Amino acid sequence: MTAFNLEVEETGDSFAHTSGERLDRYLSEKLPNLSRSRIQQLIEQGNVHLNEQICTTKKVNVKTGDRIILEIPEVRPLEVQAEDIPLDILYEDDHILILNKPAGLVVHPAPGHPDGTLVNALLAHCPHLPGIGGVQRPGIVHRLDKDTTGAIAIAKTDIAYHSLQAQLQAKTARREYLGVVYGAPKTETGIIDEPIGRHPQDRKKMAVVPIEKGGRNAVTHWQILERLGNQTLILFQLETGRTHQIRVHSAKIGHPIVGDPIYSSGHSVGVNLPGQALHAWRLKLQHPVSGDLIEVTAPPPHTFTTLLEVLRRRLAMSS
Repeated sequence: MTAFNLEVEETGDSFAHTSGERLDRYLSEKLPNLSRSRIQQLIEQGNVHLNEQICTTKKVNVKTGDRIILEIPEVRPLEVQAEDIPLDILYEDDHILILNKPAGLVVHPAPGHPDGTLVNALLAHCPHLPGIGGVQRPGIVHRLDKDTTGAIAIAKTDIAYHSLQAQLQAKTARREYLGVVYGAPKTETGIIDEPIGRHPQDRKKMAVVPIEKGGRNAVTHWQILERLGNQTLILFQLETGRTHQIRVHSAKIGHPIVGDPIYSSGHSVGVNLPGQALHAWRLKLQHPVSGDLIEVTAPPPHTFTTLLEVLRRRLAMSS
Protein backbone atom coordinates (compact mmCIF):
# COMPACT_ATOMS: atom_id res chain seq x y z
CA MET A 1 0.00 0.00 0.00
CA THR A 2 1.34 3.41 -1.02
CA ALA A 3 -0.07 6.48 0.77
CA PHE A 4 0.21 10.22 0.13
CA ASN A 5 -0.49 12.71 2.93
CA LEU A 6 -1.35 16.24 1.80
CA GLU A 7 -2.50 19.43 3.48
CA VAL A 8 -4.07 22.27 1.50
CA GLU A 9 -1.99 25.35 2.19
CA GLU A 10 -2.42 29.05 1.53
CA THR A 11 0.98 29.91 0.09
CA GLY A 12 1.16 32.79 -2.34
CA ASP A 13 -0.24 32.20 -5.81
CA SER A 14 -0.81 28.50 -5.21
CA PHE A 15 -3.73 29.30 -2.86
CA ALA A 16 -5.75 30.75 -5.70
CA HIS A 17 -5.40 27.50 -7.60
CA THR A 18 -5.94 25.01 -4.78
CA SER A 19 -8.33 26.33 -2.11
CA GLY A 20 -11.82 26.01 -3.56
CA GLU A 21 -10.62 23.62 -6.27
CA ARG A 22 -12.23 20.26 -6.94
CA LEU A 23 -10.64 17.36 -5.08
CA ASP A 24 -9.68 15.37 -8.18
CA ARG A 25 -8.11 18.38 -9.86
CA TYR A 26 -6.16 19.29 -6.75
CA LEU A 27 -4.78 15.76 -6.44
CA SER A 28 -3.87 15.54 -10.13
CA GLU A 29 -1.85 18.76 -9.80
CA LYS A 30 -0.09 17.59 -6.66
CA LEU A 31 0.51 14.05 -7.95
CA PRO A 32 1.41 14.47 -11.65
CA ASN A 33 2.50 10.84 -12.01
CA LEU A 34 -1.12 9.74 -11.55
CA SER A 35 -3.63 10.36 -14.33
CA ARG A 36 -6.85 12.23 -13.57
CA SER A 37 -8.90 9.13 -14.41
CA ARG A 38 -6.80 7.01 -12.03
CA ILE A 39 -7.30 9.53 -9.23
CA GLN A 40 -11.05 9.61 -9.87
CA GLN A 41 -11.11 5.82 -9.74
CA LEU A 42 -9.27 5.81 -6.40
CA ILE A 43 -11.75 8.35 -5.02
CA GLU A 44 -14.76 6.32 -6.16
CA GLN A 45 -13.27 3.15 -4.63
CA GLY A 46 -12.95 4.79 -1.21
CA ASN A 47 -9.18 5.17 -1.22
CA VAL A 48 -9.21 8.89 -0.37
CA HIS A 49 -9.74 10.32 3.11
CA LEU A 50 -10.64 14.00 3.52
CA ASN A 51 -10.20 15.24 7.09
CA GLU A 52 -10.19 11.63 8.35
CA GLN A 53 -13.43 10.77 6.54
CA ILE A 54 -13.70 8.57 3.45
CA CYS A 55 -14.57 10.74 0.46
CA THR A 56 -16.08 9.07 -2.60
CA THR A 57 -17.02 12.15 -4.63
CA LYS A 58 -14.55 13.89 -6.89
CA LYS A 59 -16.61 17.08 -6.99
CA VAL A 60 -16.06 18.21 -3.40
CA ASN A 61 -14.00 21.40 -3.16
CA VAL A 62 -10.91 21.51 -0.97
CA LYS A 63 -10.08 24.44 1.29
CA THR A 64 -7.13 25.70 3.27
CA GLY A 65 -6.27 23.37 6.14
CA ASP A 66 -7.93 20.29 4.67
CA ARG A 67 -5.95 17.10 5.25
CA ILE A 68 -6.06 14.55 2.46
CA ILE A 69 -4.79 10.98 2.48
CA LEU A 70 -4.74 9.08 -0.80
CA GLU A 71 -3.97 5.37 -0.66
CA ILE A 72 -2.97 3.27 -3.65
CA PRO A 73 -3.55 -0.46 -3.09
CA GLU A 74 -0.80 -2.81 -4.12
CA VAL A 75 -1.40 -4.25 -7.57
CA ARG A 76 -1.13 -8.01 -7.72
CA PRO A 77 1.05 -9.09 -10.65
CA LEU A 78 -0.82 -10.73 -13.48
CA GLU A 79 -0.26 -14.45 -13.81
CA VAL A 80 0.88 -14.73 -17.41
CA GLN A 81 0.00 -18.01 -19.08
CA ALA A 82 1.59 -19.58 -22.14
CA GLU A 83 -0.70 -19.55 -25.18
CA ASP A 84 -0.27 -21.28 -28.52
CA ILE A 85 -0.37 -18.18 -30.74
CA PRO A 86 1.34 -18.43 -34.17
CA LEU A 87 4.53 -16.40 -34.55
CA ASP A 88 6.04 -15.10 -37.79
CA ILE A 89 9.73 -15.72 -37.04
CA LEU A 90 12.28 -13.75 -39.07
CA TYR A 91 15.41 -14.82 -37.17
CA GLU A 92 16.14 -17.06 -34.20
CA ASP A 93 19.12 -18.56 -32.40
CA ASP A 94 19.89 -19.51 -28.79
CA HIS A 95 20.02 -15.88 -27.63
CA ILE A 96 17.65 -13.75 -29.67
CA LEU A 97 14.39 -13.99 -31.55
CA ILE A 98 13.16 -11.46 -34.13
CA LEU A 99 9.50 -11.55 -35.13
CA ASN A 100 7.23 -9.86 -37.63
CA LYS A 101 4.43 -8.65 -35.35
CA PRO A 102 0.94 -8.44 -36.88
CA ALA A 103 -1.53 -5.62 -36.31
CA GLY A 104 -3.83 -6.08 -33.34
CA LEU A 105 -1.32 -7.97 -31.19
CA VAL A 106 -0.52 -6.30 -27.86
CA VAL A 107 3.09 -6.84 -26.81
CA HIS A 108 2.62 -7.60 -23.09
CA PRO A 109 -0.27 -8.18 -20.66
CA ALA A 110 -1.79 -5.13 -18.99
CA PRO A 111 -5.16 -4.16 -17.52
CA GLY A 112 -7.66 -4.69 -20.31
CA HIS A 113 -5.32 -7.13 -22.10
CA PRO A 114 -4.59 -9.96 -19.64
CA ASP A 115 -4.02 -12.57 -22.34
CA GLY A 116 -3.67 -13.08 -26.07
CA THR A 117 -0.50 -10.98 -26.13
CA LEU A 118 2.92 -11.48 -27.66
CA VAL A 119 4.30 -12.39 -24.23
CA ASN A 120 1.72 -15.18 -23.90
CA ALA A 121 2.86 -16.51 -27.28
CA LEU A 122 6.54 -16.22 -26.33
CA LEU A 123 6.06 -18.26 -23.16
CA ALA A 124 4.71 -21.11 -25.27
CA HIS A 125 7.53 -20.81 -27.81
CA CYS A 126 10.34 -20.35 -25.26
CA PRO A 127 9.41 -22.15 -22.01
CA HIS A 128 12.61 -20.94 -20.27
CA LEU A 129 11.83 -17.28 -20.95
CA PRO A 130 10.26 -16.31 -17.56
CA GLY A 131 12.64 -14.17 -15.53
CA ILE A 132 14.47 -12.68 -18.53
CA GLY A 133 13.81 -8.98 -17.96
CA GLY A 134 10.90 -9.36 -15.53
CA VAL A 135 7.82 -11.47 -14.91
CA GLN A 136 5.32 -9.30 -16.79
CA ARG A 137 7.52 -8.55 -19.81
CA PRO A 138 9.91 -11.48 -20.20
CA GLY A 139 12.39 -10.96 -23.02
CA ILE A 140 10.89 -7.63 -24.09
CA VAL A 141 13.55 -4.98 -24.78
CA HIS A 142 11.49 -2.64 -26.98
CA ARG A 143 7.84 -2.39 -27.93
CA LEU A 144 5.55 -1.80 -30.87
CA ASP A 145 2.09 -0.28 -30.51
CA LYS A 146 -0.85 -2.67 -30.80
CA ASP A 147 -1.61 -1.82 -34.44
CA THR A 148 1.96 -1.11 -35.55
CA THR A 149 3.34 -4.08 -37.47
CA GLY A 150 6.85 -5.33 -38.12
CA ALA A 151 10.18 -6.36 -36.65
CA ILE A 152 10.56 -6.70 -32.90
CA ALA A 153 13.56 -8.26 -31.13
CA ILE A 154 13.19 -10.58 -28.14
CA ALA A 155 15.97 -11.57 -25.73
CA LYS A 156 16.06 -15.28 -24.88
CA THR A 157 18.92 -15.05 -22.36
CA ASP A 158 20.05 -12.60 -19.70
CA ILE A 159 23.20 -11.73 -21.65
CA ALA A 160 21.10 -10.95 -24.73
CA TYR A 161 18.64 -8.87 -22.69
CA HIS A 162 21.34 -6.63 -21.23
CA SER A 163 23.21 -6.38 -24.54
CA LEU A 164 20.13 -5.34 -26.52
CA GLN A 165 19.11 -2.84 -23.86
CA ALA A 166 22.59 -1.33 -23.93
CA GLN A 167 22.53 -1.06 -27.74
CA LEU A 168 19.19 0.74 -27.66
CA GLN A 169 20.38 3.14 -24.97
CA ALA A 170 23.65 3.80 -26.83
CA LYS A 171 21.66 4.28 -30.07
CA THR A 172 23.80 1.74 -31.92
CA ALA A 173 20.83 -0.47 -32.79
CA ARG A 174 19.09 0.88 -35.89
CA ARG A 175 15.29 0.79 -36.17
CA GLU A 176 13.71 1.83 -39.46
CA TYR A 177 9.99 2.18 -40.14
CA LEU A 178 7.86 2.64 -43.22
CA GLY A 179 4.95 5.00 -42.79
CA VAL A 180 2.35 6.56 -45.06
CA VAL A 181 1.49 10.10 -44.00
CA TYR A 182 -1.10 12.64 -45.04
CA GLY A 183 0.11 15.54 -47.14
CA ALA A 184 3.30 16.29 -49.05
CA PRO A 185 6.31 17.48 -47.02
CA LYS A 186 8.16 20.36 -48.66
CA THR A 187 11.62 18.87 -48.12
CA GLU A 188 12.99 15.41 -48.90
CA THR A 189 14.50 14.72 -45.48
CA GLY A 190 14.25 16.08 -41.99
CA ILE A 191 14.83 15.62 -38.27
CA ILE A 192 12.11 16.06 -35.67
CA ASP A 193 13.63 16.90 -32.30
CA GLU A 194 10.69 17.45 -29.94
CA PRO A 195 10.30 16.09 -26.38
CA ILE A 196 7.36 13.77 -25.77
CA GLY A 197 5.24 13.22 -22.67
CA ARG A 198 1.68 12.52 -21.58
CA HIS A 199 -0.94 14.81 -23.09
CA PRO A 200 -1.89 17.38 -20.41
CA GLN A 201 -5.64 16.92 -20.95
CA ASP A 202 -5.98 13.40 -22.34
CA ARG A 203 -3.79 11.02 -20.35
CA LYS A 204 -4.33 8.21 -22.86
CA LYS A 205 -2.48 10.21 -25.52
CA MET A 206 1.08 11.35 -25.89
CA ALA A 207 2.04 14.83 -27.07
CA VAL A 208 4.97 17.17 -27.58
CA VAL A 209 5.62 18.36 -24.01
CA PRO A 210 8.45 20.64 -22.84
CA ILE A 211 11.21 18.97 -20.82
CA GLU A 212 10.44 21.22 -17.84
CA LYS A 213 6.86 19.91 -17.83
CA GLY A 214 7.77 16.24 -17.89
CA GLY A 215 8.57 15.64 -21.56
CA ARG A 216 11.44 13.32 -22.49
CA ASN A 217 13.95 13.86 -25.27
CA ALA A 218 12.74 12.36 -28.56
CA VAL A 219 14.41 12.46 -31.99
CA THR A 220 13.08 11.05 -35.27
CA HIS A 221 14.86 11.14 -38.65
CA TRP A 222 12.78 10.89 -41.82
CA GLN A 223 13.29 10.59 -45.57
CA ILE A 224 10.73 10.59 -48.38
CA LEU A 225 10.67 7.35 -50.38
CA GLU A 226 7.70 8.03 -52.65
CA ARG A 227 5.30 10.91 -53.23
CA LEU A 228 1.75 9.68 -53.78
CA GLY A 229 -0.22 12.83 -54.43
CA ASN A 230 -1.90 13.86 -51.19
CA GLN A 231 -0.06 11.13 -49.28
CA THR A 232 3.63 10.30 -48.91
CA LEU A 233 5.58 7.12 -48.15
CA ILE A 234 8.32 7.93 -45.64
CA LEU A 235 11.24 6.04 -44.13
CA PHE A 236 11.55 6.86 -40.43
CA GLN A 237 14.57 6.13 -38.25
CA LEU A 238 14.27 6.25 -34.48
CA GLU A 239 17.08 7.80 -32.49
CA THR A 240 15.06 7.44 -29.29
CA GLY A 241 12.12 5.17 -28.52
CA ARG A 242 9.33 7.05 -26.77
CA THR A 243 5.74 5.81 -26.68
CA HIS A 244 3.93 6.74 -29.94
CA GLN A 245 7.06 8.66 -31.02
CA ILE A 246 6.68 8.51 -34.81
CA ARG A 247 2.93 9.03 -34.59
CA VAL A 248 3.26 12.11 -32.36
CA HIS A 249 6.17 13.61 -34.31
CA SER A 250 4.43 13.11 -37.67
CA ALA A 251 1.30 14.83 -36.40
CA LYS A 252 3.41 17.63 -34.93
CA ILE A 253 4.83 18.58 -38.34
CA GLY A 254 1.39 18.47 -39.93
CA HIS A 255 1.68 15.04 -41.58
CA PRO A 256 -0.03 12.45 -39.34
CA ILE A 257 0.16 8.75 -40.14
CA VAL A 258 -2.66 7.52 -42.39
CA GLY A 259 -5.22 5.49 -40.46
CA ASP A 260 -4.02 6.60 -37.02
CA PRO A 261 -7.15 6.52 -34.81
CA ILE A 262 -5.62 8.86 -32.22
CA TYR A 263 -3.46 11.41 -34.02
CA SER A 264 -5.08 11.70 -37.46
CA SER A 265 -8.77 12.02 -36.61
CA GLY A 266 -10.73 13.81 -39.30
CA HIS A 267 -8.57 12.42 -42.11
CA SER A 268 -9.43 9.53 -44.41
CA VAL A 269 -8.07 7.89 -47.56
CA GLY A 270 -11.12 5.72 -48.19
CA VAL A 271 -9.17 2.50 -47.60
CA ASN A 272 -10.09 0.12 -44.78
CA LEU A 273 -7.09 -0.19 -42.46
CA PRO A 274 -6.76 -2.01 -39.10
CA GLY A 275 -4.90 0.98 -37.65
CA GLN A 276 -2.05 3.33 -38.44
CA ALA A 277 -0.10 2.66 -41.65
CA LEU A 278 3.18 2.27 -39.78
CA HIS A 279 5.48 -0.74 -40.16
CA ALA A 280 8.76 -1.58 -38.39
CA TRP A 281 10.54 -2.48 -41.60
CA ARG A 282 14.19 -3.06 -40.78
CA LEU A 283 16.16 -3.84 -37.64
CA LYS A 284 19.95 -3.77 -37.37
CA LEU A 285 21.77 -4.84 -34.23
CA GLN A 286 24.94 -6.51 -32.97
CA HIS A 287 24.64 -10.11 -31.88
CA PRO A 288 25.03 -10.17 -28.08
CA VAL A 289 27.52 -13.06 -28.11
CA SER A 290 29.28 -13.26 -31.50
CA GLY A 291 29.29 -9.51 -32.14
CA ASP A 292 28.17 -10.10 -35.73
CA LEU A 293 25.87 -7.56 -37.37
CA ILE A 294 22.32 -8.86 -37.73
CA GLU A 295 20.07 -7.12 -40.23
CA VAL A 296 16.48 -8.27 -40.57
CA THR A 297 13.81 -6.90 -42.90
CA ALA A 298 10.14 -7.55 -42.13
CA PRO A 299 7.81 -7.77 -45.16
CA PRO A 300 4.94 -5.26 -44.79
CA PRO A 301 1.47 -6.74 -44.27
CA HIS A 302 -1.07 -7.07 -47.07
CA THR A 303 -3.05 -4.07 -45.82
CA PHE A 304 0.03 -1.85 -46.10
CA THR A 305 0.96 -2.96 -49.62
CA THR A 306 -2.68 -2.70 -50.72
CA LEU A 307 -2.80 0.89 -49.46
CA LEU A 308 0.26 1.74 -51.54
CA GLU A 309 -1.24 0.09 -54.64
CA VAL A 310 -4.48 2.06 -54.25
CA LEU A 311 -2.63 5.35 -53.81
CA ARG A 312 -0.40 4.65 -56.83
CA ARG A 313 -3.43 3.88 -59.01
CA ARG A 314 -5.15 7.07 -57.92
CA LEU A 315 -2.03 9.08 -58.68
CA ALA A 316 -1.72 7.50 -62.14
CA MET A 317 -5.38 8.20 -62.93
CA SER A 318 -5.08 11.84 -61.88
CA SER A 319 -1.95 12.56 -63.93
